[in-house]
Amino acid sequence: MKTTWQSDTGKIERIIVKTAVAAFQNEQTIGQQWAALNYPSAPDFTIAKRESEAFIALLQSLGIEVLTMPANEPLTLDSIYVRDTAIVCDNGVILCNMGKPARGDEPAAMRRALEQWNIPVCGAICGAGRIEGGDVAWVDERTLAVARGYRTNDEGIRQLRALLGDCIDELIVVPLPHFRGPSDVFHLMSIFSPVDKDLALVFSKLMPIPFREALLGRGIELIEVAEEEYDTLGCNALAVAPRVLVMSEGNPKTKARLEAAGVTVHEYRGNEISVKGEGGPTCLTRPLRRSLSR
Repeated sequence: MKTTWQSDTGKIERIIVKTAVAAFQNEQTIGQQWAALNYPSAPDFTIAKRESEAFIALLQSLGIEVLTMPANEPLTLDSIYVRDTAIVCDNGVILCNMGKPARGDEPAAMRRALEQWNIPVCGAICGAGRIEGGDVAWVDERTLAVARGYRTNDEGIRQLRALLGDCIDELIVVPLPHFRGPSDVFHLMSIFSPVDKDLALVFSKLMPIPFREALLGRGIELIEVAEEEYDTLGCNALAVAPRVLVMSEGNPKTKARLEAAGVTVHEYRGNEISVKGEGGPTCLTRPLRRSLSR
């Protein structure tokens, strides 16, 4: 077996999460923040706590070491979506610079946690550069896809390319459509979730044609998310191993399409921690080391 940080489909060995208790804190905090953060309604704290605990238990049952973010950081509800704060490569972690202003303090909190865990930080996006981890996905070990949208700008992409250095052979820039505008949560992983080295879950209706063609040109088979399941996070699925996914309940058509392609799907209940904040299992986690079969 080979281990790498440069994969979104290898078997996850170690992952970072933040519990609902740590992110949401209490009902009062939820009441103060949910509307300003563009949530459609306030998450129920008691149910969110239960969903979060079950989600973490599911990851652990799949043999994954789970690192949990500290609870003492005064951040927003959005801090539960830890993927957005960091990008990983074989040199270590690259900290993001958030495109959503309310989330600006999250990368510093991630840095402090990484220092406690002795996980190396090899760089950070700074200044005018903006990038969020949900806009970044490994196509293969040497190819990284990065969306250019409202959360990630050209300067952020330029800095990321420089920080990655010889870790990559190719960086594919994926221009995102306007869709629902700057206030919406719309990342690359809203329309593209790698499942295996030759399989991906996609929502082609919002996918730029050159990127879709690039995936097909690499021999990657595309499974289409059912259109009516896009808003219930049907396209946001976490590969915990090749052709083994974790996804939110409520997407039966997409699940059936995945299973027909030989994919094992593990579901979790995520109405409060995922659907209301528009962040599925990829958003809730920052995978670190993965193992690959040679």
